[in-house]
Amino acid sequence: MTQPAPVSHPSSDVSLLSHLKSVLSSEIVSYSAQRLVQALITLVLASALCFAVIQLSPSNYLDTLKLNPKISPERVAELQKLFGLDRPPLEQYLRWAWRVFTHFDFGDSFIYQRPVSSLLLERVPNTLLMSIASILVTWAIAIPLGIVGAVNQNKIIDRVLQVLSYIGQGFPSFITALALLFFAQSTPFFPVGNMTSVDYADLTPLGKVIDIGWHMILPTLALSITSFAGLQRITRGNLLDVLRQNYIQTARAKGLPENRVIYVHALRNALNALVTLLGFEFASLLGGAFITENFFNWPGLGRLTLQAVQSVDLYLIMGSLMMGATMLILGNFLADLLLKAVDPRIELNDRGSR
Repeated sequence: MTQPAPVSHPSSDVSLLSHLKSVLSSEIVSYSAQRLVQALITLVLASALCFAVIQLSPSNYLDTLKLNPKISPERVAELQKLFGLDRPPLEQYLRWAWRVFTHFDFGDSFIYQRPVSSLLLERVPNTLLMSIASILVTWAIAIPLGIVGAVNQNKIIDRVLQVLSYIGQGFPSFITALALLFFAQSTPFFPVGNMTSVDYADLTPLGKVIDIGWHMILPTLALSITSFAGLQRITRGNLLDVLRQNYIQTARAKGLPENRVIYVHALRNALNALVTLLGFEFASLLGGAFITENFFNWPGLGRLTLQAVQSVDLYLIMGSLMMGATMLILGNFLADLLLKAVDPRIELNDRGSR
């Protein structure tokens, strides 16, 4: 006996289509699509500019091989053809860009003799780990101290915190890294070099996490000190401005507890301006990570980029710079979404059209 065919309900189909249409036309989806197009255009222009600047270099990787008497001119010519360096610069760039767009293939590294994409997949998580840890440490320390300074304006504790913030901002990340490196070399408590110990493979899963965390302490501090000082001052200033607003005075006049006025009404509005700085802070952390990674021998993207520049490793330089630019764009995009989550009144499409 045949079963009757299921009857479709037009109302359910219409509701499903309307729901799908509302999702696709939502503000976040349209904003994400707009930012994706902008990101692709930015990356194309940045890659073309970086490739043109690299071409201005008076030498390339093969020039160092020509100085080696053990490498014959025939072998150098063979490598030049293998790497595609015998072609015009414009053709080199277009071939490279097409491989990246179609196969996510950044080419092969000259010095590592490995695909650049595999090197990036190894190093980028290490840089992100240190940068995100630095952001968490910075915000966990700077925001409470900024609140303390604003609540105790012009008191002794506020003046002490202001002096500390001025001192912290006066030390660039490389000076802080040098000081911490000197401290680490004079004490056996903190390891210096790499992100794991020699016996890392023999440790338990928990031991591996603790080992990486122990190696992260000094590099994270080197990145966090300067950012912490600036964020503390910004938090203090924003909170003071909000506390002077009329609605805060009204809330106090209604008899609300001071803690509720500060931490519920004032702090939330003061944090809006801080969230907008998150993308810029992430960008500055990546710049500082490039220096810190070299001081502490941390196997991240910054150290990889420096090695590529020193060896004029064309495809590794391009891949590293493009990955760094992608991380900056992604950081600013996430900062905008976080700002929307903090303050739903903000129109994302207005921010994207600027």
